[in-house]
Amino acid sequence: MNINEILKGLAAMCVSLIIFLVLLEVTLQIYTRVAIYYDVEMSRYATELKQKADNPNIGHVHRPGAEAHLMGVDVKINSDGFRDEEYSLERTAAHRIVVLGDSLTFGWGVEQEDTYEAILERELGQIRPVEMINTGHGNYNTVQQVNLLREKGLAYNPDKVVVFFFINDAEVTPVRSKWTPIARLRSVTFLWSRVRGLLTRTAPGQTFESFYSDLYEDDQPGFVAMKEAFLELQGLCEERGIQLQVVMIPELHNLTDYPFSNEYRKVYDFLQANNIAAIDLTDDFATYTEAPETLWVALDDAHPNAPAHRMIADFSKDFIARGSVSNE
Repeated sequence: MNINEILKGLAAMCVSLIIFLVLLEVTLQIYTRVAIYYDVEMSRYATELKQKADNPNIGHVHRPGAEAHLMGVDVKINSDGFRDEEYSLERTAAHRIVVLGDSLTFGWGVEQEDTYEAILERELGQIRPVEMINTGHGNYNTVQQVNLLREKGLAYNPDKVVVFFFINDAEVTPVRSKWTPIARLRSVTFLWSRVRGLLTRTAPGQTFESFYSDLYEDDQPGFVAMKEAFLELQGLCEERGIQLQVVMIPELHNLTDYPFSNEYRKVYDFLQANNIAAIDLTDDFATYTEAPETLWVALDDAHPNAPAHRMIADFSKDFIARGSVSNE
């Protein structure tokens, strides 16, 4: 076989591969318009709604005014980069609460009015006028949340800050991918998700539970940074006379025999030792008798659905109402 035949063979292979990728991209573009595919939806969230933040300790923020239809619901970002109504920096007579959190607080997969933040705002508003400003961003950890509060949240001059904590908040701050433009191709997202899934299934020793448990070893940088961020947050609030509360939301795969009880106890004890008011909702969710999947937004996505958001609001409402909301 001479060199020309080899080159012709390689050229034919490249053309075939390009045709395959184009057909796959077209097929996925059509399919994901009528069906929900989690990895594609997350990729679209990153490329359509997010932008790089100037502060590396924040990493990414939402694009002001951006809109998308993700996981079957409409998502609209306000002029300050939050999935919430427009709020003026100028105070009204309402009790003002800034809410910190990740994709759960953002309301991934549920309508904005069905998020626990929106439910709490409506129901606490029956006690007295309340404004709850939802700063939740997907893929945020505690460090990012506190830095966002410092840069944007404090400008709203809140009476209270409520952190909705989740098991992955001890992860290190992610580095923004250089492949974001390529990630806009749904074929790339699909193929990468298949490869990643195969690698995860064949990786020795690492399980879903052990991955998150390992985050809370005392020497883990994400856990150390998380504790430092909570102390920084406490200092920011004390300096300004702002009440601080933390609501701990359990992971929804196993509610009756919760695998992260030790990790949540570790965080709860740390908060209590530093006089940060906290409530752990794990025991409340343990009373749920149906399959945990009935609380997920999709069978391949354990983010809380609308009924789960309602439960979070119900279980945390009295705790959040303490102090200046209810005057108890």
